[in-house]
Amino acid sequence: MHKSSAGIGGQYAGSGNDYNLPDDHAAYSKRGQYKHATVRKRDNIPCTTPGRNEFYHSSAPYLSQNLPCRSVNPVQDFNALIKQEIMDDLMSKSDRFGYRYDGKNHSQYANSIKRYTLASQSPLTRAEQSQLMIFLQNYTATRRWSWRSLTTTLYSFTSAGVFTPHKPVDERVRHTQVALLSTLLDAIIFKCNQKPQARDIDAWGIANQLWAMAKLVDNGQEQTPGLKEAVAALLPHVKAQVDQFIPQGIANLLWAMAKLVEHGLEQTPEFKETVAALLPHVNAQKDQFKAQGIVNLLWAMAKLVDSGQERTPELNEAMAALLPHVNAQKDQFNAQGIANLLWAMAKLAVNGQERTPGLNEAVAALLPHVNMQKANFKPQGIANLLWAITKLVEHGLERTPALKEALVTLLPQVNAQKAKLNPQEIANLLWAMAKLVDNGLEQTTDLREAVAALLPHVNAQKTNFKPQGIANLLWAMAKLVDNGLELTARLNGVVTALLPRVNAKKEQFIPQHIANLLWAIAKLVDNGQEQTQELNEAVAALLPHMNAQKANFNPQEIVNLLWAMAKLLDNGQERTPEFNDVVAALLPHVNAQKAHFTPQEIANLLWAMAKLVDSKKDQTPEFNEAVAALLPHVNALKDQFNPQGIANLLWAMAKLGELIELNECTATCESLVFRIRETPRLSQQAILMSLWGVMVCCARLSLLATANKNNALEKHMDDLFTRLGNTSPDSEDDQSIIAMAASWLGRTCPIIPHYHTSISKPQSNFRDQLQSCIPSLKIEEEKCLNSLPPVDLLLPDHNMVIEIQGPSHYTSADFKTRKGSTLLKIALLKKSGFEVIEIPANMLRNQDSMKFYIDQIKTRAGIPPQGHSVPLNRDEAYVTTDKRQQDHGYLTAKEPSEEQTGKPKRRKRTRKKPVISSLPS
Repeated sequence: MHKSSAGIGGQYAGSGNDYNLPDDHAAYSKRGQYKHATVRKRDNIPCTTPGRNEFYHSSAPYLSQNLPCRSVNPVQDFNALIKQEIMDDLMSKSDRFGYRYDGKNHSQYANSIKRYTLASQSPLTRAEQSQLMIFLQNYTATRRWSWRSLTTTLYSFTSAGVFTPHKPVDERVRHTQVALLSTLLDAIIFKCNQKPQARDIDAWGIANQLWAMAKLVDNGQEQTPGLKEAVAALLPHVKAQVDQFIPQGIANLLWAMAKLVEHGLEQTPEFKETVAALLPHVNAQKDQFKAQGIVNLLWAMAKLVDSGQERTPELNEAMAALLPHVNAQKDQFNAQGIANLLWAMAKLAVNGQERTPGLNEAVAALLPHVNMQKANFKPQGIANLLWAITKLVEHGLERTPALKEALVTLLPQVNAQKAKLNPQEIANLLWAMAKLVDNGLEQTTDLREAVAALLPHVNAQKTNFKPQGIANLLWAMAKLVDNGLELTARLNGVVTALLPRVNAKKEQFIPQHIANLLWAIAKLVDNGQEQTQELNEAVAALLPHMNAQKANFNPQEIVNLLWAMAKLLDNGQERTPEFNDVVAALLPHVNAQKAHFTPQEIANLLWAMAKLVDSKKDQTPEFNEAVAALLPHVNALKDQFNPQGIANLLWAMAKLGELIELNECTATCESLVFRIRETPRLSQQAILMSLWGVMVCCARLSLLATANKNNALEKHMDDLFTRLGNTSPDSEDDQSIIAMAASWLGRTCPIIPHYHTSISKPQSNFRDQLQSCIPSLKIEEEKCLNSLPPVDLLLPDHNMVIEIQGPSHYTSADFKTRKGSTLLKIALLKKSGFEVIEIPANMLRNQDSMKFYIDQIKTRAGIPPQGHSVPLNRDEAYVTTDKRQQDHGYLTAKEPSEEQTGKPKRRKRTRKKPVISSLPS
């Protein structure tokens, strides 16, 4: 029996047709389900009225005589249906009986069309439909027709595919379809609205008509105002006759209502009341539903909940009542039924259904049948099953041997059916496989082959993917690569093919799509994807929509977006004004959503914000507020961070430097590093990030004269350094961390770090001016001391280091709040016995300001100054931008005023501990 012409009986009801969406963030999801649904065997349509035992069949002699069995000669059969004398006879009967004509003969003719398609197990072909439309131009339903005739005609024509749109559209056919359907719907609306109520409206007809209307839209017909009005007119009659529906009628009605909602019907109060009226009868008749009815009911309830239906006690009771019958009837479900049931249970889990023992038992009962029925699943069923299993695992389903066996069974079927998959199914399958791998499934040979089999079809179908499919595919590619799948030329080609589609569909992406897309692009770039023009254009296309949708992102999406933007910057993305606008737009939402972030999201956010600062993001009030809003949650959730999260937090707090108050930084650092110490196995990356974070905290304490030395933190630092062993990383940053830790701890450095050097213009100008003023002064530039990063200027004869601190050393453009890397470098130089002078680059604007600092250097070095100068004001302390206690005796100098022209008083120079001016990060 073909699915397109199936009636209220027949194959299992479809389970939807939308895309799934991942969550890392990423993603929140719409899944693919069976598009073509049926609810009952065509030739055994139960009634709800005593005495009615079959669907309304024709007994007219001319029909039975002129319709031989289609299997003998299908062409002759169809030609027999479109003889002119048939239409002449119908018109004659209509004219003869006039207003007393009830449409019986017309409905018998419609039923003969349905029987013709049933015999061939396929709906009308495009050619047959076109011929029939010529014949039906004068076929008109009227308000005088009986309820039964209207029901039979609408149901039969819908089942046979008379109203199914074909592409390209034939306007003549479409015009006839619209005219015929409008007369049927008008007559049904008239019957439903009659006062007093028409006597012949019965439960059987109500169920068949709603099924037919649902099937119409599922087959592609537009939900016209007339169709919506007809549905609305039927709903009160469902409630009025709710006690008359047999189990199959209840299942058909809920399936139809769910299908109509799936295709855009509004859930009005009347609609919701009708659903509520039907649900108690599910529970009451639970023992009488057949396998097909159970499938239809669970699919319908899952779809309604997914579309916003409230989870009332009646709905929960109905679901709970049906689940034991899944187990009891497990041997009666066919392949499509198994797929629909598992899809429904997964969808319910996604929408908050508790995994009760009943649900677990139902899933466990079905999984072995996946293997038994493996040869019978159609492409859409395979896609639905993999999606459902993935979602159930994501929501806590135990990976039993039966579940693993089901996956092993399904993966080769992907390869076998690859040529028959539509774009939505391809997207759903790749999403599901990526999600399974992300949840710990081993990348077996079957899985790799299934992925490889689908990739060429992504490229071939690239123009046919909907917005959600594009988002899911790029998310899946990124997840697979991030979990070890090689970024092959073929996979790279798929990404390249999809990126222009991001730009083309940019107006249609919802917030979840935008977050998933940007996350995927950032992750792919981080794993080696080339930043091509198409990739940059895709990012640029998304930025304005991120700003426009800023109020609609949920907490996870906010995290993913800021993480992605930081990661793109870290990989060379240009900071355009649009890019900065998006960051600024998102930051207030970090504060607003602070209570809703998970521990991992907090760690990712602070990492991203530290990266943004490191990439020359100005420290705005919104930025400061976002950081301040997150820090209390770090301490509150300290026991819930995983090792990588702790490493990210230690790194981020260190990078933010003086933006975080020292006491808060120290307390948080101590609590987090203790957790790291308890973790026996840490990745090298986590150890290096944690080591650097602890070093910066120790450096900040060492630079504050009043702070006590924290032996506990130094002990943790020593432990982390020891865990690295004889590691020799390739990264310059990682080499620098090891060298600095060895210097701090007084340990032998196991490597010789390689540093890139560069001389800034302010540094070069100041050096030239200093040398000009003191020709005999020995000056060395970009000198590495004790394997530490190179210093700007070294005065070796005076054991003095001069650092010209440009904007990259500060968290903001005001040259006040220093980054952690700057503080660590200064502390290490002091620890090595050097006197350090920091000069903010913004203070070297002209010759006079340079001369002022040169005079201070002369004073420090014991070289008599020439001319008039003002000594460095050691009583004017540097105040951090957050107005908290400064970390150490960081001093700034005033520029000389016009009044200060006298020579400084002579004073005996005494050796003091090294003093520093201002430091970079």
